[in-house]
Amino acid sequence: MVRLNLPLKVLHIVTAFPRHPNDVITPWLVKSIKKLREEGIKADVFTSSYKGLKSQRIWEIEVHRFRYFFKRWEDLTHEENVPDRLTRSFHYWILLFFYLFFGAIEVYRLCRKEKFAIIQCHWPLPHSLFGYIGKMACGAKLISSFYGAEIKLVRKFPLLKIFLRWLLMKSDALTTISNYSASLIKEILPPSAESKIKIIPFAQAIEVKEKRWEEGKRTIPQILFVGRLVERKGVDYLIRAFAEVRKEIPAFLIIVGDGKEREKLENLAKELGIRESIRFTGFVSSPDLERYYETCDLFILPAIFDRNGDTEMLGVVLLEAMSYKKPVIASNVGGIPDIVKNYQTGVLVPEKSIEELRKAIIELLGNENLRKELGESGYRFIKEKFSWERITTQLKNLYQTLINER
Repeated sequence: MVRLNLPLKVLHIVTAFPRHPNDVITPWLVKSIKKLREEGIKADVFTSSYKGLKSQRIWEIEVHRFRYFFKRWEDLTHEENVPDRLTRSFHYWILLFFYLFFGAIEVYRLCRKEKFAIIQCHWPLPHSLFGYIGKMACGAKLISSFYGAEIKLVRKFPLLKIFLRWLLMKSDALTTISNYSASLIKEILPPSAESKIKIIPFAQAIEVKEKRWEEGKRTIPQILFVGRLVERKGVDYLIRAFAEVRKEIPAFLIIVGDGKEREKLENLAKELGIRESIRFTGFVSSPDLERYYETCDLFILPAIFDRNGDTEMLGVVLLEAMSYKKPVIASNVGGIPDIVKNYQTGVLVPEKSIEELRKAIIELLGNENLRKELGESGYRFIKEKFSWERITTQLKNLYQTLINER
């Protein structure tokens, strides 16, 4: 059992945090902080303002927000990820300068006042800069938590690699969510620093509830996809494979999510003559999302490496589907194999292979026993490897190790 000298004060530095109880921003992080607080760890949050929003207390969590520009234009974060924001207009680059400048000042002030023992920075580029300043201000141990978005920036702007390496070397520990994302960090670090890396994945953000929806009598099986409609999700390959499946067996495809590829995907469905067999829902509420998970027969994540080399670092939607005991099919890319063990917890197929995806769909839809077996084994696997209890214990162990080094 982990024994910490409580109350331990931990500061989480993040790009964005829910602005109100119904705001859907990084639900896995909110859950993680809540679990740590249940264990007696005082976890606060340092994040940016959004259009003048002040510091607040939400779910008993102290959220320290820093202002960085005039209220009207203070929108670099919260509504969209920052790398995408920066591609839209040059004025966001100006906002980024003020974000970094005022964030650095305010984190120094906060850490001088509060004296945190641990500072955990989510998305190290640029937040480990804030973390390092906080570390200098109060003597805290610094953890940089890496989710892969940094690699996209480093590949686009190679000079950032030097800066990111410096930030990571100043960290006392590095966490990441999968073996794949750990391999990306190793490309940046010298071999002597690889021992800093700890793999601590997400837990499923959705809590499984008692069954609340009656499926009724349904003769046509339902296939589900959940995620942003962007290139790396590979939804166009799913639609093409589904068109081939429809030639052999009746089925219905539900695509939950939205994004810049939606119009293109809807047009593809029309061209293939299967538009009436696909429902594009857009973004949905949490109750509706739970209903889709619960009533589907098969979940698919056809992820690919996109033209920029970006792919899934883990695949949280797989955890969500498996928490409902649903069989899953997913591409063998990125961090997905950490979750999907072929014909043990799901089925893996090569990326961009319409034929292999078609065959896997036909096989599972035609074999109810296999679907049930994979659903049950997948559920047992994530309950053991991706439970909140396990993830919280891993974090507490890391905190204890760092505290013992002081």
